[in-house]
Amino acid sequence: MELSESLEGFYERNAPNHNLQCIGAVGMGHFNVFSREHCALLSPYSRRDYYKISLIIGKGKLHYADKWIRVERPALLFSNPIVPYSWEADDEDQKGWFCLFTETFLQNGNRLGNLQDSPLFKIGGTPVFFVDDEQQEILSDLFTKMTTEIQSDYVHKYDMLRAYLHLMIHETMKMHPAETFEPYQNASQRVASLFMELLERQFPIDSPDAFLKLKSPNDYAQSLSIHVNSLNRSVKEITGKTTSQQIAGRIIQEANALLTHTDWNVAEIAYGLGFEEPAYFTNYFKKQTGVTPNALRSSLV
Repeated sequence: MELSESLEGFYERNAPNHNLQCIGAVGMGHFNVFSREHCALLSPYSRRDYYKISLIIGKGKLHYADKWIRVERPALLFSNPIVPYSWEADDEDQKGWFCLFTETFLQNGNRLGNLQDSPLFKIGGTPVFFVDDEQQEILSDLFTKMTTEIQSDYVHKYDMLRAYLHLMIHETMKMHPAETFEPYQNASQRVASLFMELLERQFPIDSPDAFLKLKSPNDYAQSLSIHVNSLNRSVKEITGKTTSQQIAGRIIQEANALLTHTDWNVAEIAYGLGFEEPAYFTNYFKKQTGVTPNALRSSLV
């Protein structure tokens, strides 16, 4: 089956140098597995719409929120779609694997709870696990089996892949996470930059059902694994505006675009922008702009 356009776009933009082993997609979500050989030496912060598990065999730096960690031995990295990170390799000797998947694929109709609340993927958690030789062998074997299975013709191969994924998660939960993250010296600049990047990730709103996940300063602080006071201080210092002002400005910018360029009614726009009731959105919009959404739309006719 074909991948969705958004995932194809990611591969074209962010993984042109990866040795692609296999790509798979099913009606109930997406799953893909790649080799890290010949991977790009610098993996920048970018939009990610999936969960990711990486077995990193190679040396480099993992940049995570306002912290970084030196990786000098095999490590397992767990990434969720909200928290940004990047990888900076020390050299070209990079090996290992990574798999991408959606929460829908892993759960496959089972009510297992929100994956972002799990110990491995939760916001504010530690995403890196250093592995010993025995653990590396187990994990390498699972990635190899995934790579082989997705290329097979077995009718239930996605059930097998899901089973391997669950097994990898349980094997990791028996380990202890790394606790050697270091703060950046220019923390304010980095925090503000990550906040603005994370804010932009929420847009554009493609449908009323694709509502905002992060709406308050505290939401963003949790996603960046920092205290909200630290976020507010950094954003104010670097941008001259408060975190709330930055969020409000971007929401109003998107609201103006939706009112001008779509035929969605005000209620649909309100829900898409994360408001529980259209009246809340109308009051919010008027407070920020001086006019109601309907008045703005009428002026455009």
